[in-house]
Parts: sequence; structure tokens; C-alpha cells
Amino acid sequence: MGNALHHLATRSWQVSQFRFPNREGAVPEDLLRAYFDRKRPMVVWSIVFAVLAGLVVSTKAPIAGIALVFGTGCGIANALLTMRGNERLVDHKSVATFVFSSILRIGVFGIIPVEFALHGPWWTMIAYFIGFFTPLALYTVLVARAVRTG
Repeated sequence: MGNALHHLATRSWQVSQFRFPNREGAVPEDLLRAYFDRKRPMVVWSIVFAVLAGLVVSTKAPIAGIALVFGTGCGIANALLTMRGNERLVDHKSVATFVFSSILRIGVFGIIPVEFALHGPWWTMIAYFIGFFTPLALYTVLVARAVRTG
């Protein structure tokens, strides 16, 4: 399993120096810095999107605007928790802990849009999920740009 992950990491990202901590070295400092530096703009741009889009959507349905903003906040939390879970998985190789935390996140973040839909129009669920997946989409764009330019 470790060899497969190592092969996938080195081939997918063209990072020939990637090593797991328990194998003769760790991830190079510049790659770690770039990884952590991408988190900040993801959070900032997600918040900007949430505020602007939430204001626009709230003119049609205030609950939907709140759902979009709240969904973006949940999406940011989910993205950061998922990244932290991945980091811990590489460090400790505790698959059971990773799976358990993932199931908890799915449960918590999956119940919230239903509550919004109960108190607003049915499409508030869509607004929530647009906000929820915005941080992930922004992070994907940031990584793709870094891969193209780097």
C-alpha cells in the first residue's frame, strides 16, 4: 500500500523527491510551504465568494443566502479538516481514524442542508452545496495553476 501511494504521489504531481516520513527523509521544505501557502488563498477567496454571492442570493430568498454563506463556511472547515486528516494519515498511517473522521464529517455536513431546506425554498439545499464545494473547487484551481506554472 505504501509503495502504491508513493508511486501515485511521485507520478501524479511530478514530485520525484516525495518521501514518506518513515522512509529516508521527508517532503522537501519548499513543497510543504507551497502546500500550506495554497490553503490561505482558498479560504480568503471562498469567503469573498460567500459574501458576494450570499448577498445576491439573499435578495431572492434570505434563507438561501444564509445557506450559501453557511455552506461555504462548512466547506472551508471540511476542506481544512480533510487536508489535516490526509496529513495525519501519511504521518501515522491510521486508516481507521481517517475513515471514522470522514464518516463524521459526511454526517455533520450532510444534515445541515436538509435543515435549511426545511425552513426555506427547496433550492436552499443547492445554494448550500454550491457554497460547500466552492473551497474545494478553488483549491483545485490553485493546484492546477501551480502544476502548469511550476
